[in-house]
Amino acid sequence: MKRALLLPILAGACNGDVNLFTIQDDVDLGMQVRDEILATPEEYNVVPEEAAPAAYGHLRRIRDAVLGSGKVEHADDFEWEVYLIDDDETLNAFCTPGGYMFFYSGLMRYLDEEDHFAGVMGHEMAHAASRHSTEQLTQAYGVQTLIELALGEGDAATIATVAAGVATLEFSRTDEAESDAKSVEYLCETDYSAAGASGFFEKLLAEGGGQIPEFLSSHPSNASRVEDITAHAEELGCSIELDPNADWAAVQASLP
Repeated sequence: MKRALLLPILAGACNGDVNLFTIQDDVDLGMQVRDEILATPEEYNVVPEEAAPAAYGHLRRIRDAVLGSGKVEHADDFEWEVYLIDDDETLNAFCTPGGYMFFYSGLMRYLDEEDHFAGVMGHEMAHAASRHSTEQLTQAYGVQTLIELALGEGDAATIATVAAGVATLEFSRTDEAESDAKSVEYLCETDYSAAGASGFFEKLLAEGGGQIPEFLSSHPSNASRVEDITAHAEELGCSIELDPNADWAAVQASLP
């Protein structure tokens, strides 16, 4: 019956602002992608929780702080599972539809403060909560393909292709700006700096600009990103002071 309700709007879905998927479709699609990633260790070296229980505890603690802001859309609808990928050479993070989040150890070792990581996590959660991932995947692979995957009817090759696509999605600047803004709004209600996400770009600038990592490749300049994030925090009257109780060194030490 759910698919029958979907059909009448297909003919009118001519612009990119229409999302043809239900919330449960997002969750089901994300689950299929998650399972493919976990089944492909040669591509995604996901660390089992039993091998790094402290690291997973920290990831969930930070996730819960962001969710506890009360600002995350679909906080109770999506899964918001966290996974750690052991790859110190890659600065990356991504979140599938439905809130399955993957963070590379390389990104976590690169960042200097827990607030900065919380800002990146908030940014990725915002993409899922705003359903940007589903919209971008629909444009890339088509509605029918994604519905088949959500129903568990896709072939292995297609699932692998979509999983790889999720890990390297390039969002529009509008989507990126919205996710940056939402990260500020999420963190504003926590003990973290509301401008936490700007710390990542500030470090890139301090190192001479640097190559923007793939998961942020459609962003404008690093300087512009810092300015926009900080300005939004100030506009909302949010604190941009670092959380004095955060112990990022302990988080990094827990990585495999």
